[in-house]
Amino acid sequence: MSIEDARSQPEAGPQERLSKTGDNLPNVIQYLKERHPEHLARIFQTLRRRIPRLERVDADQMPDGRLLLQLKDAPFDRPILSRFASDGTLKMLAYLVMLLDPNPPRFIGIEEPENFLHPRLLQDLGEECRAATERSQLLVTTHSPFFVNALRPEEVRILYRDDDGFAKVDRASDIAKISSLVHEGALLGHLWSEGHFGVGDPLVKSGLRPTRT
Repeated sequence: MSIEDARSQPEAGPQERLSKTGDNLPNVIQYLKERHPEHLARIFQTLRRRIPRLERVDADQMPDGRLLLQLKDAPFDRPILSRFASDGTLKMLAYLVMLLDPNPPRFIGIEEPENFLHPRLLQDLGEECRAATERSQLLVTTHSPFFVNALRPEEVRILYRDDDGFAKVDRASDIAKISSLVHEGALLGHLWSEGHFGVGDPLVKSGLRPTRT
């Protein structure tokens, strides 16, 4: 998703699915407002928990036929245009629109959700992603331990290159002691940052930790 594309003012008209770039975000909000207002209310309620001073989001048709996305913040009397809203607010709005879709697609791919978002928002987003897997298959790529903190060992795959240069994949749950450490209260992202995974470390050759004797 492109933040700049999400700030666009597209032609009015409801659209059910968010595009890859997010340039039709106002159209999807218009669709939800007309067809699934209860889902839109849930999206806004969740967004306000993440951004407490946000009061509402509006997608209104202008005289020239375009849609204008505006966000109302509590300290101000008037809403602001989406072009002036923070990157993180728009990114979180787009993720919630996608994850709380009343008729979700079979597969959803998200690349590096940590971009533009405050680290403290990532664990909640990870939990939203887990809830969405009850209705869709989700694939999320990330370099953020804060996001991984919300996940379970069986949900995480570590990609790295072996000594011959080929890509390999390990499940976190198959790595010795990881599941037991998480069971004892450790967070998966912290274990990753501390090197307990043993693979996928960019500071060593091929992402493999050196063998200790």
